Amino acid sequence: MASLISGTGSGRSIFPKGPSFTLENFSNKDFIVRDFIEDLAESAIPVNRRSGPAQQAFDPKPLIRTFENALSQLASLSEELGEVETDLLTSVRRAEIQHDTTLDTLGRKLDQSIDSFNALDISLNQPNGINRIDKNGRRPSDAGGLIAVQIGERLEELDKQRRRALDATFLIQCWMEVSEEGRLTSLDEMIRRQSSGENKVRCAVIARQLMKMSQRLDPASWTQTNGTKKVNGITNGVVGYRGHNTRELIEKFSETLEKDLLKQFDDSYRRQNFDDMLECAKVLHDFNGGSSVVALFVNQHQFFIDRSQLITEEVTTDNETWEKLADPDSDPPGVEPSLQSLIDEIRVVMQDESFIIKRAFPYYEVVLTKFIQRVFQQSIQQRLEMVLEKADTISSLAFLRSLHASRSYINNLIEDLKTHGLTEHPEPCSAQTALSLDQQLEELFVPYLVGNSYIDRERKSLEELYSSLLFKFTIYHSRRKKTPTGFMASLAQQGTQLLATAKDAYIDRLDSSELTPTQKAMMLRVAGLRDTDNNKNEIEVSDEDGVLSVPNSKRMLKWLAEGVRRALELGSGSDTPKDVSALLNLLLTSMGQVYIETALDAAVDQATAQETLRTEPDMSYLLSLQPAITITNIMSRFINTVLIRLAESNTTVRRAMEIQTKSGVERIESKTNNIMRSTIAVVLNWVTKLLAGQKKADFRPKDTDLAETLQTATCSSICAFLNRVNSLVSQAIDGQNLEVFSSEVAISIRDLLFEHFKKFQVSATGGLMVTKDISKYVSTLKTLTLSKEAEGGVEILSEIGNIFIIGPEALRERSRNFAPGGAGKKLQKTDFRAFVMRRDDSGSVGIQSVLAGL
Repeated sequence: MASLISGTGSGRSIFPKGPSFTLENFSNKDFIVRDFIEDLAESAIPVNRRSGPAQQAFDPKPLIRTFENALSQLASLSEELGEVETDLLTSVRRAEIQHDTTLDTLGRKLDQSIDSFNALDISLNQPNGINRIDKNGRRPSDAGGLIAVQIGERLEELDKQRRRALDATFLIQCWMEVSEEGRLTSLDEMIRRQSSGENKVRCAVIARQLMKMSQRLDPASWTQTNGTKKVNGITNGVVGYRGHNTRELIEKFSETLEKDLLKQFDDSYRRQNFDDMLECAKVLHDFNGGSSVVALFVNQHQFFIDRSQLITEEVTTDNETWEKLADPDSDPPGVEPSLQSLIDEIRVVMQDESFIIKRAFPYYEVVLTKFIQRVFQQSIQQRLEMVLEKADTISSLAFLRSLHASRSYINNLIEDLKTHGLTEHPEPCSAQTALSLDQQLEELFVPYLVGNSYIDRERKSLEELYSSLLFKFTIYHSRRKKTPTGFMASLAQQGTQLLATAKDAYIDRLDSSELTPTQKAMMLRVAGLRDTDNNKNEIEVSDEDGVLSVPNSKRMLKWLAEGVRRALELGSGSDTPKDVSALLNLLLTSMGQVYIETALDAAVDQATAQETLRTEPDMSYLLSLQPAITITNIMSRFINTVLIRLAESNTTVRRAMEIQTKSGVERIESKTNNIMRSTIAVVLNWVTKLLAGQKKADFRPKDTDLAETLQTATCSSICAFLNRVNSLVSQAIDGQNLEVFSSEVAISIRDLLFEHFKKFQVSATGGLMVTKDISKYVSTLKTLTLSKEAEGGVEILSEIGNIFIIGPEALRERSRNFAPGGAGKKLQKTDFRAFVMRRDDSGSVGIQSVLAGL
């Protein structure tokens, strides 16, 4: 901390000056009293006494003088600080006095303003202000305003009464003219003299009142039918009220007036005189509800006149586009060009005309609704029907794609019009207009989406595509011989019936007269056939046609996904669960049963047939497992990710779909398991047959034979066979399935080898052959994908070879380390004894002593 004291330093006199400081020293935020006192005390001690070698007697005088000097300076600073504080307090008191004075002045001005406002309010609203008189005998000045208002109201009321009297007089005059003279001279002159909209409105009102008077005063003219009066048998127009038919005269005048108004409206529309159009529309609305002027505006619109000449034109889309539309593997080309052009034009026309409608009609929303109805029911509907009829002559898929594209494009039109706002532009359109647009869209497509008509058509189209794609596959497997008997034959028969049904349905559809040439060509192309293949029962198929194809399954799912998308956008939300359930049933039948299960049934048949063959089994059927598993996984994921999620709104349907899916997948898994079990049986049967061919002398060779070979022929055959099996199985399954299969095969072969080596007499030289064979067996089995337990079980085989080559002492040592008895194929005492007994030297003293010690 910097020192606050300015004292003497080195070179100072023996009597130092006292410390000096100002108010700024104490205004520092780092000021500490304790440090200040310590600095004062330190400055009071002379320099020559601060670092002396010996302690000197304490002298308080320097401290007393220093502190006295500091106190005198602090007193001076205190007086100075007091003066500053006094000046500040004086300034504060002056400011407060000035503030109070300002508040009083503002308060008085506010009171004056409130009094003035109250006086003005009383003068304007005092009902008895006219009769009040002040003390000087004069009326208040604020009474003048009320008098003017009351006079104005009275004059307005008198003017209304005068106008009603004049209207009544004129009405009576008109009635007298029409009833006595048979003409409406005054009204005709009024129209000719003043042709304004307001005058025509008055004429229309008078004509309507005259009609009511005619009903009451001339009932005879209202009792006619088909132009003939039925009063005293006199015909119409001969005798009426005072000799004139008032009804007929008034109606003729009304018709003439309406025609004039409509003509004026039409002329104003052509000149774009919106104010005059609005006047005419108001008159006609008051005259007859405005139906005639609305019909004139809508029916005579230039858009409908121009389009009426074009609506009869044929749909002229090029053939390439239609072929694309019918091709399931190509992307849909979109909406038909003529329909697209019409919709684009309607978008512009409705946005432009809505501006005119709002300015020309007082009831513009009603007119806009009528205009919308006419646009949709006449222009769009007629063109849509022509497009869909043309698409239906191409193919079912072309119809569905055209229907979906048209609905999407028209729906975009609806959304664009809602966003634009039409008569409410730039705000969104009103609720009434939005409802009308949605209603027109729904009515357009009701004939195509009512009930189950759409989803049935969608399903029929997919069935045709699936049956075409799988036709050669079904032909191939329907010609395949079925080998199972008994219960397996009954299960296979169900698949055979399903194949026959699919094949017959496809052939019947091709021969149907309802099938269009384009659709027939598409079905033949998907099936890989030519149109010249008339006899479908003589079609040549290859083994490749009967194999599962992952690309084909992806094509099937792509077609289905396109159908699901259409169902979502065309159908209602409540029908979605039911629709996707129908599509799920089709998928599980076509892909699950006809495709995957049929291929698995064929594999089961081949696996079963291999069990009794005397030649090496052909296990190429295993190659069908991998595509079957892949396709099942893809199908299951598609069902769970897409179809079942779309049915979540209906719990009952969703659960039924989950159960159906689970049942279909479990059937596929069961057949896959049957194939693997049969494969294990085929492998073990062939290994057993090869082991049976082991020669008795293989393990009692001559010394020269040992050098010529590494393993016996039986061992080489079995190991080569196992390597081929492992290669095929690895291509068919993987993961845990492969591990379980390989482990079961390895343990079963180990058990066979255990029993196999108990049947042969082994010489000392043959023990080396046994060791070599077992070593080969172990190394071959370990190449399989084994679990840790199975790998440990296979290692037990190595101990067998040692039993045939070690001496008696080693055998005795080995006999002391048997695994505990129990389950599993472990080397136990009984196995040890059986193997030792097969040694040629088992009768020797050393071996007998080992056996005796067991």
